[in-house]
Amino acid sequence: MSMFQLFVVGGVWTIYFVLGLCYGAPNVFIPQIRRDANSTEAVSEDMATWLTSIHGYSALPWILILPILTQLFGRKVPFIILCVNTLIGYVVFYFSTSTIVLLISEIMQGMLVGSNMTLLIVIVTEYSSPRYRGIFMTVKSTIFFCGVWIAKATGTFSHWKNIAILAFICSIFSLTAFLWPESPSWLAMNGRYEECAASHHWLKGYDKDSENELENLINSQKEYLTRSKRKEASGRRLKHILETVRTKAFYKPLLLSMTVMSLYNFSGKFVCSMYSIELIKRITNSESTAYTGMLILEAVTIFSMLIGCLLSKYLKRRTLLLSSSSIGIMFLFLISLYLYLINLCLIAENKIISLLLLTLFSMTFSCGPMILACSVYGELTPLRYRSSSLPTLAIFSEILMASVLKISPYIFKMFGLHGAFLFYGLSASIFAFLLFKYLPESKDKTLLEIESYFKEYKEVGEISKDLMEDKEKTLRCKN
Repeated sequence: MSMFQLFVVGGVWTIYFVLGLCYGAPNVFIPQIRRDANSTEAVSEDMATWLTSIHGYSALPWILILPILTQLFGRKVPFIILCVNTLIGYVVFYFSTSTIVLLISEIMQGMLVGSNMTLLIVIVTEYSSPRYRGIFMTVKSTIFFCGVWIAKATGTFSHWKNIAILAFICSIFSLTAFLWPESPSWLAMNGRYEECAASHHWLKGYDKDSENELENLINSQKEYLTRSKRKEASGRRLKHILETVRTKAFYKPLLLSMTVMSLYNFSGKFVCSMYSIELIKRITNSESTAYTGMLILEAVTIFSMLIGCLLSKYLKRRTLLLSSSSIGIMFLFLISLYLYLINLCLIAENKIISLLLLTLFSMTFSCGPMILACSVYGELTPLRYRSSSLPTLAIFSEILMASVLKISPYIFKMFGLHGAFLFYGLSASIFAFLLFKYLPESKDKTLLEIESYFKEYKEVGEISKDLMEDKEKTLRCKN
């Protein structure tokens, strides 16, 4: 039955590819417009930073709107609306004649960016079995960067408007969502248990694990709906909201997810991808080398993410995330030290060494944080608190990502490349340490199993042992 799950997730993957095109496009159309006009003023430095970062800010309203839509109408209808909006946005992109129109088209893609953590993650986690969820989530991140790479390659070897044609075709393909069933989790949360069972069986079949998951899902939601009705009937709705905010099952996964996203953004890897041409040009002093280096660096990134997807099948989430982050941070400090010694004229610059260190840094972070960030917060966020925690996390993430992209050129200019990489190394070290201390293991656990952990007041380091013991006890009882 994994083929039916793949059919649904494939539509989501296609939209993630379009999202990658969206983020990769400014990296090539800005220098192309400047080159065609033979003037850097064709796209001012301030406008360039807005064209690179506006997606995150324009996503903020949709981060609030999409959860409301998903709560009222399910997962399928908002996804179809998203595909249609993306089609229209890229029509505007294709026919744009100025940077202002380009900016408008990117503002329109705010819905696409906002859907990343409020709709797309929900679809992947709710429509997939625990057995496949991890690989679906990690492949999703890889496909996003494939989109970034394809956008850059398209803009390097042809006119940048061809990116819109690719995005348009992919958006049409994603309209296969008309053939999806509704999410079993959403149907259960709304008391539509027969439809829930039918959708669940269509996606995951009738095997023993699937039936146990369905039974636990329905029983859990029945219990939750009963408690919710009692609280609403007793006029304690406001008190219930306050209790939710103070509940460990709400705020602990939220804080851990924020920490994972902070590690991802403050590592500098995404910044290096978005400003790769400018960075490599400053290192090599050659524009042609910068374009070639950009494509090679992004190809290495995608290859490393595929390796990370393979490793995630055999290694625990926590082990892969922390080990790859630690090695990546080490390379950040090495790059900073190397560039600083060059700045002091203590050693001669070697472009090959500079690019090699940058590539090794890219490889290590691509194997871990880049593919696991979404997986971790998608799995940690409890079903019953998703309508409130995912928008909160999405707002935090988009503001953080957009702000880091916006200020990074000024950091490079003020502190130099060596100072910027030192900043990223120190920042990433802080967040990696927090994750080492508090992040639980979530691999091969159902969403309900993960949620049950946060209801207990235990040391975070005991989660893997506790969940495994519970699972073994259940199996022994059944046998």
